[in-house]
Amino acid sequence: MMKKTALSVVIPARDAEDTLPTCLTALREQTLPPDLYELIVVDDGSRDGTAQIAAEHDARLIQQDTSGPAAARNAGAQAARGDLLVFTDADCAPAPDFLETISALFDDSDLTGAKGAYRTRQTGWTSRFVQGEYEHKYDRMARFEKIDFIDTYAAAYRRGIFLENKGFDTRFTSASVEDQEFSFRLARKGYRLVFAPGAVVYHRHDRTVLEYLRRKYGIGYWKAYLLRWHPDRLTSDTHTPLAQRMQVALVPLALILALLSPLHIWAGYAALSALALVGISALPELFSILRRDPALLLIAPVMVLLRALALSTGLLIGALRPPRPVAPDQWKPLTLWQRLVKRTLDVIAASVGLILTSPILLIAGLAIRLDSPGPVFFIQRRVGEDGRQFGMLKLRTMVADAEARLEEVLAQNPLAGPAFKIPDDPRVTRIGRFLRRWSLDELPQLWNIIRGEMSLVGPRPEEVRVVEQYQDWHRKRLAVKPGLTGPMQIAGRGLLDLDERVRMELDYIDRYSLGRDLGILFKTIPAVCSGKGAL
Repeated sequence: MMKKTALSVVIPARDAEDTLPTCLTALREQTLPPDLYELIVVDDGSRDGTAQIAAEHDARLIQQDTSGPAAARNAGAQAARGDLLVFTDADCAPAPDFLETISALFDDSDLTGAKGAYRTRQTGWTSRFVQGEYEHKYDRMARFEKIDFIDTYAAAYRRGIFLENKGFDTRFTSASVEDQEFSFRLARKGYRLVFAPGAVVYHRHDRTVLEYLRRKYGIGYWKAYLLRWHPDRLTSDTHTPLAQRMQVALVPLALILALLSPLHIWAGYAALSALALVGISALPELFSILRRDPALLLIAPVMVLLRALALSTGLLIGALRPPRPVAPDQWKPLTLWQRLVKRTLDVIAASVGLILTSPILLIAGLAIRLDSPGPVFFIQRRVGEDGRQFGMLKLRTMVADAEARLEEVLAQNPLAGPAFKIPDDPRVTRIGRFLRRWSLDELPQLWNIIRGEMSLVGPRPEEVRVVEQYQDWHRKRLAVKPGLTGPMQIAGRGLLDLDERVRMELDYIDRYSLGRDLGILFKTIPAVCSGKGAL
């Protein structure tokens, strides 16, 4: 049962007298009892009747000089009384069950944030195309158990985690991608975010093609700024389909080639080929539109082309002329180039490693089967990059029911915190002690590396039960793929408690370089030979 004033609904507003009354009226007509939530309107330097409208609807009013929606939402979060922050915009009218639907999700204590969905009552061509675009992306998001992309038109966060992570970045001074950036930051730490399609707000979409293109240009412009801290989001997130990313590159390429076609015939053929690829990539979205609003197919192909052109122009201008210098307080783990090089080396080295060590794996597997009953391989759920769980492969070194007997031995744990290493663990088999002594049990993780779940070097993948006890600062280690070896492996291995190993791993991420990776790989050999912390 929710406690009194459990929710704080924050609405940033600037010169919003035309839309704010509808928004606040909708929020006053929720199915959730009114004593369980408060409305906070943050007036971002309005020159119209926004403040008066907020007062008329009994909303708490916070006024500030014009600073942008990110700063306004942060101010509302600071003043909020509820444990759960719900964000929407002044041009949105939440459905009657919006607050009840989105807040019910947080009965799950593991949830940090949730994203709702847009609907519109508009009938214009452009507005309907915008809605179709969102519906196509919602279809994609619905397939993910966890998402990394939350828009603030219909969003909710636990207030404590929101404040601990400093909220939205106020250097995004206009309504753009500040909400994306914040959700990317939380996803990087492995926090669980979900899509809630039933949490609906009705919105006034772009009414003209010019409005639409202006907005898309702005998104591209500010996205270039965002990518300085989140370079990995250039290629993927749970919101934007890969096809749309391809179109952003292919459409301007086709245009350039078309301009060059009078100089050489090959440029014309290349331009047609690029346009053909755009058409193929757009098919899933066009089929989605056909299913929901067939008449839109009359304009959809042209809108797809214009969208790609506006986004790519914004990205280019944003990359060449960013809004302001990048300040050093935004934490960026690895650059896109570093990630590409690291991944290439991982795949090559792990493939060669599996081939060379296959005789060892065969002999070890036979010894395990002869030594104790049970499977050769042990698969354990571990937490990897961005908090994603995966099955980490190991040669089995314990008796088959070792997991069920864990509580029997935890009392012997000499380490501080949730991490543990049991000396003379009675669950370890005779062959298992030998495999652990020489770290041979870790060799199957070369397959995890090939699959993209691990890297050769990085923080060691942590058990799910340990990550569940992380503090916020621990979660920064989830920003990169876990490693077969890493700083912990060359500095004590199992003898380090959780805080000690995390500090080492954060230092590794903060000062990452390919040379350091190579250094850790070379130091791993004497570390394994010494046997320190292996058992």
